[in-house]
This record gives sequence, structure tokens and C-alpha cells, in this order.
Amino acid sequence: MSDEWLSCDFPRVSRSSLVTGHWSLPLLALLLASLVAHAAGQAPVIFSGTAALKHATALCDIGPRVPGTPGHEKAEQYILKELQALDLKPEVDAFTAATPLGPRPMRNILVRFSGRSDRVVMVGGHYDTKYFTQFRFVGANDGGSSAALLLELARVLKESPQGPLGVWLAFLDGEEAFGEWTASDSLYGSRHLAERLRASGEHRKISAFILADMIGDRHLDLLRDLNSTGWLNEMVREVAAAQGLSRVFGDFQTAIEDDHMPFAGIGVPVVDLIDFNYGPDNSFWHTAEDTPDKLSAPSLQAVGRIVLGTIDALAKRK
Repeated sequence: MSDEWLSCDFPRVSRSSLVTGHWSLPLLALLLASLVAHAAGQAPVIFSGTAALKHATALCDIGPRVPGTPGHEKAEQYILKELQALDLKPEVDAFTAATPLGPRPMRNILVRFSGRSDRVVMVGGHYDTKYFTQFRFVGANDGGSSAALLLELARVLKESPQGPLGVWLAFLDGEEAFGEWTASDSLYGSRHLAERLRASGEHRKISAFILADMIGDRHLDLLRDLNSTGWLNEMVREVAAAQGLSRVFGDFQTAIEDDHMPFAGIGVPVVDLIDFNYGPDNSFWHTAEDTPDKLSAPSLQAVGRIVLGTIDALAKRK
């Protein structure tokens, strides 16, 4: 399947909406924004799922990306090189984490795009992989898809006009536990960055934190996370509906502990876009089966469009 079915510039409108005149406000806002952009001769920059998939594959070709290993360093350098090729100036937030396996060097990578106001949206995802000794884990979906999404978002934002809101892209390190998941053995990078932003007071600028985790599955089935902020959970679904992408959301709901939690803890509205139904009975998760052939460009492109649409919707929110 190609990307073309996701690359239309206008939000999709159902026949019943046209006939009855029942338009939701988010749908109307998205349609008007598209009309204004076209009237001004500014064709929107399209998120490419194909480009994102290439990034995910390249990260998997490096191999496991466990903090403190050569593979992790190579992945970090790949991300930095791709961002610098876009003439961006990424910030490296280096720290040492105390893990069950001893001190491990970790690095968050932050890219800031300024807006016309001092308000920002942060979009995050992790690039590390979980530590396994029993098999080679390359984390195509679990880590690779998130980093790939952020790299393609960086290109789109670089090539797009400045928006009302700034956007900060956070490539988070150390999401995975080194042993069994606990409050102290997990979310190393997001806990560090959230505390750093809280200490500086910069967290007050953040209108929302959008987390993308495990979003490349060719059979995409995003759940409703009960640890996410209610109105933001609804907003992403309204944005998806306006773009004809409701099919990527499933009915399953549960509370997920993920990189959005430290930001929720400092008072930032958060939403976790995550598919926890990866393979039959989630059988590809944290196994050697998490490889690039399980991913698809249309899934990555759908999430990219939803994230960009949510940023636009947040800019219109009073």
C-alpha cells in the first residue's frame, strides 16, 4: 500500500455532514485553515510515511540501542546528523542515570521551533531499546517508530511557515527498564527532562505534551490511555476524524505508564498515542519479532498527520 491515500491536503468531509450541515468545530476549523492556505498559494508540507519508515529501518540496521553501548551512540549520532542536515541546531541534554546495571550515560535530544507566541507544544518519543541478553532486539516499533516520526516531523516543521505555537521535539532516552519495570527503573530521560524544565520554569510554556510510542504497526490500533488528559484525548480523536483517520483508533482503553507521566506530574496536559496490540495477542512486543517488516509507511503517515493536526487545533484553543 502506498502513501497516496493519506496525502490529500484537505480534511475529509462525510456526505452526511455536507447534506445535513452538521459540522464539528474542529472539522470546520481545519477546513477553513486549508482553504486559507490554498488561497494564499501556500501548499502545506506533507508528512511522508515513506521517509519516516526509512529512518526506522536505518535505526534498526544499527542494531540494539541500549544506553551505554556502541549501538546507542551510533543511533544518537544518526539522529544528530539527520537534524543537522536540515540546518537545525539540536540540544543534547546529557546526564548519567543510576540503573540496576550501574551508571549509564544517557542523552535526550531536543529541537526547538519558535512560534509567533511563547506558547509551545512538545512532541516526544524514545529512541533507546530494551536490554535483552536472550536475543537481538532492534526495536523497530518500540523506539524506532517514535524516533523516525520525530525526524520526519523535524523536516516538515523546518519547511513550513512559522506557526502560532512553538514546537519542541524531544528524542527521549532511557524509556526502557533494564530489569523489571519500576518507578526508578524506567522513564529515565523523560523524568530528567521534565524535572529540568520544571526547575527552569519553562514547563509553564508548554500547552500540551504529545507522546508517540509504538505507532508504526502496519495494523495500527491506537488505544485510549486513561493516564492522558481527558480533553486532549478527545482532541486527537476529533482531529483524526476530521482527516478521515478514525480507523487508526481502537476501542480498547487502559492506563499506560509511559514517557508522558513525568510531564503530567509537573502539570502539563498530556496524551499518549500508543498501540499496545502489536502482533497476535501483542506477541511482537519486546521480542526478536519487532523488526521493520512489521511497520508500514501509511501507519507512520497517519500518526504524523494527526500530530500536526493536533498542533494546529491547540493553536486555536482558547
